[in-house]
Amino acid sequence: MTTNSITFGKGRLTIEDVVDIANGANAQLNNSDEFTAKIDRGVEFLERLLKEEGVIYGVTTGYGDSCTVAIPMDLVDELPLHLTRFHGCGLGENLDEQQARAVLATRLCSLSQGVSGVTHDLLNQIVTLINHGVSPRIPQEGSVGASGDLTPLSYLAAALIGEREVIYKGEIRATADVFKELNITPIKLKPKEGLALMNGTSVMTALACLAYKRAEYLAQMATKITAMVSVGMQGNDFHFDEALFAVKPHPGQQQIAAWLRSDLHNETPPRNSDRLQDRYSLRCAPHVIGVLQDSLPFLRQMIENELNSANDNPIIDGDNERVLHGGHFYGGHIAMAMDMLKTAVANIADLLDRQMAQLMDYKFNNGLPFNLTGSTGARKPINHGFKAVQIGISAWTAEALKGTMPASVFSRSTECHNQDKVSMGTIASRDCLRVLQLTEQVTSASLLAATQALVLREKQGELDDTQLSKELKTMRDAVLSEFAFVDEDRPLENDLRNFMAKIQQQHWTLY
Repeated sequence: MTTNSITFGKGRLTIEDVVDIANGANAQLNNSDEFTAKIDRGVEFLERLLKEEGVIYGVTTGYGDSCTVAIPMDLVDELPLHLTRFHGCGLGENLDEQQARAVLATRLCSLSQGVSGVTHDLLNQIVTLINHGVSPRIPQEGSVGASGDLTPLSYLAAALIGEREVIYKGEIRATADVFKELNITPIKLKPKEGLALMNGTSVMTALACLAYKRAEYLAQMATKITAMVSVGMQGNDFHFDEALFAVKPHPGQQQIAAWLRSDLHNETPPRNSDRLQDRYSLRCAPHVIGVLQDSLPFLRQMIENELNSANDNPIIDGDNERVLHGGHFYGGHIAMAMDMLKTAVANIADLLDRQMAQLMDYKFNNGLPFNLTGSTGARKPINHGFKAVQIGISAWTAEALKGTMPASVFSRSTECHNQDKVSMGTIASRDCLRVLQLTEQVTSASLLAATQALVLREKQGELDDTQLSKELKTMRDAVLSEFAFVDEDRPLENDLRNFMAKIQQQHWTLY
């Protein structure tokens, strides 16, 4: 768990900053006079408009299609409380604690742009929750990602005012009880603050930040496994030659090929194969993984621009004393980014699935035992090695591929046709996380199978440590320190779960 502190309101934040908060980092606000004054100007401008009884959407009017409904001045202060409460209708599984902390970070980043008309008290309350390890309980389902993540973000707003429930020390508890225990005082929302908290893209963006880092690591993990499979299959390392990749200059693809070369530079075992060209799942691995690797810079730009945006409505321009009505809550960029990312990730699952199909099939694996069984002698007929694992890999891959249906094209007209074109960004982010989970399952199984193949080659006298690069020996030994060679059938579920957790935690430094 990280212990550094991230400063909000000072400059652009990165995906890594959000992930650090999600993993336990503290938060602090920019304490400069310039930042303080910018926040104050927006609040003072709003207060002056209210005194003049100016018409401000969501402050002196109803919300959405109810924008033509004028709110009497004696009820203006109650309006934000009603907004938070009537949106308390989320369903489905809850976001986990890491995801909920990421939501706190992304919303704080947006409001810290200083154009949402919120007070220092509200900003400081979010900082307090982050630094005390208190996260709102947020149901996953209920947002179409257009007028922002209204329903899920209402749970964040409710937590700030001491309502509903929070996650604290791994338990779901009443917010009021946790606040009392920690001596946290609930805030009272100002007229614009309910809308400022809820009208934005912070849930989908938080999930996108987490998804990005997992996908980034999967590209590296798939590359490492490909190198191990290439050795296990006695494949051709010349498929990754630098001169070959110089003539197709996708930088991410070239990076994958370079990593493979670094993993295979000592690979000199004898070959049983007379194939001049390996099958595509080995020969074209840099091209498949490279699509993901080459997508990452573009996806980072999309996600970080959204992260560092003010994405509520209306925008309060305190510097020029203007109220700007628009649609920055629309999550189209995150929706498209997540639809793209889940497709690239699912292709990684499909690549590893094909590699495993070769590796475990005695007809194609150049002399390895069927299903990578480690059993010999009289007991060999009753042992089946990785047979069921390969079936599982196929099932997880199929489900990952099924999950690539784009969410962003399934717009629904909602809220009396006021929200008549919506982004589905939060659904796209959740879909992407599911595809990542399935692909991490495939990756865990593939890592164990590839390690089994290397040990089998050693036992068959076809490979020794002098013929493996330092990089592959390090990976093999790291796996074998926690995974026993399968010489007799045993349940592998716990092994698979253990290594999947390590992949999700990015346990190893790979490149």
